[in-house]
Amino acid sequence: MATLNTFEELDIWQLGREICQDVWDKFESTSLGKDFELKNQMNRSSGSIMDNIAEGFERNGRKEFIQFLSYSKGSCGELRSQLYRAFDRKHITKEEFEFLKEKTITESKKIGSFVSYLIKSENNGSKFNK
Repeated sequence: MATLNTFEELDIWQLGREICQDVWDKFESTSLGKDFELKNQMNRSSGSIMDNIAEGFERNGRKEFIQFLSYSKGSCGELRSQLYRAFDRKHITKEEFEFLKEKTITESKKIGSFVSYLIKSENNGSKFNK
């Protein structure tokens, strides 16, 4: 595997960013933007997906990165649950719901696979290479 120098190079961060933007687009284009409590929760959980990947990467330690990836994966599940509420409250269509749900499932699987890779890795992170 090639060495990555920034979190922006990670596919999981890029997909997390996409999910975050997709959710924001729903705030702008549907009645979801007026459901302030749910909007705030979804904004936080969708942002947490990408932010925890970035924070974990920047800590330069494998164990810490795995911990933050776990938080990110948890945020995917949280957002998926919130999508059900948005759908049940008729803020989003079945198609919009399915599209976003599938993206969160894909992201969860990708994060899980990356965690499995890191667990097997011998590299403890750059802060331990001194």
